[in-house]
Parts: sequence; structure tokens; C-alpha cells
Amino acid sequence: MFSLLSSIPATAENRPPALDKLLKSVEAHYNRTPALKLDFSETYAGMRRPVESDIGVLYLRKPGRMRWEYSTPAGKLFLSDGKEVFLYLPDERHAERSKLKESEDMRAPLAFLLGKLDFGKEFKSFESRPEGDGTWIVATPKSENLAYTKVEFLATPDGEIHRVRVTGQDQSKLDFTFSNEQEKVTLPDTLFKFQAPPGVQIVEAAR
Repeated sequence: MFSLLSSIPATAENRPPALDKLLKSVEAHYNRTPALKLDFSETYAGMRRPVESDIGVLYLRKPGRMRWEYSTPAGKLFLSDGKEVFLYLPDERHAERSKLKESEDMRAPLAFLLGKLDFGKEFKSFESRPEGDGTWIVATPKSENLAYTKVEFLATPDGEIHRVRVTGQDQSKLDFTFSNEQEKVTLPDTLFKFQAPPGVQIVEAAR
């Protein structure tokens, strides 16, 4: 199948059959899954900034809820309740809040996995290349008014996403590796409600 995948950009309406089959497999996997728990590692490479590497646990629940709970650095938290997102860094005395649809944080694009996943709706073109038993899919979003210019996924034949790379408008790159995916989990509402620690103020994120 992988030999049929193309490195030439394909539109959402004109995808090669093998690529179309793989994308539909990814859509089916995440559209049938109401909640997920995964381990993640994260690497951020910004312009003229040292590379940062973090690890933690990611909780996802439809519709649009996510909780990035970091163990390194301990206490760091990125949370979405489906409408707003909150970023809290333990060394700061405030937490930033913004609308999910307006957030410039490059973790926000992953929220589309928690809606009704439809690659054709979110992205205008695709490229793909094989890597091991999986396939890298490079997707260009339809909107140009986003904090990112492309999203890359390493997908398995059964539709799981094991890695995600997000490229920002400033060419910064956020790279996630996911493992230990658990589907049959019960995630309470309280997990996705931000509770500011004592003395920590909630401020609107700068735009």
C-alpha cells in the first residue's frame, strides 16, 4: 500500500486511493473514540531559542476537551474545556486564558481530533511518505489565519497517530510522540476544569 502513497500534494477532493483509505482509517479510529489517555513527550524548537523537551500524560474527551498534564516540568498544565484554553506554568503567578478557536498555542490544533474528524474539512492538501510500518501525512490547513502553517501525522495502518509535528507561522516546530494509548477510560468533567492554585491570577493571553 505504501508504494502507492504520493509525495506530490493532493487536494482533499483528489487524494490517491491508498492515502484516502489511510485518512479514513484515522478518521474512523478517532471518531468512534469518546475519550483517550496517552503518554506523551514534547519537543519545542523556536526561533533563536534552545530546544525544550517535556513529558507528561494527555487526557482527551469529546467534545474538544484536553488536559496536558506535565511531569517535566512538574506542575505545568495546558487545559481545554472545549471552549477556552488555559496555560499554567508553575514558575509564574498567573495562568493565561484564551478562546480555543482563537488560541495561538500550537497544542490547540489537536482539538480537531476531538470533534467529528474530517480531514477534508480542516485541510486543503496532503502529502505522504512511508516510515517503517507507518506513514507520515503532511496536511496544509485551509485557513491561513492560524498560528500554524502545517500539521504532520505519523499514522499506523489501523488509524492510530503516534507522532504529530506542528509548524508555526514563525517556523517554530512542536513535535509530539504518543504512546500507551488507552481508549476505555472514564474521564470526569472536573479533569477539564481549571482550578487556579492559591495566589495565581487568570489573565487573558496576549494576542
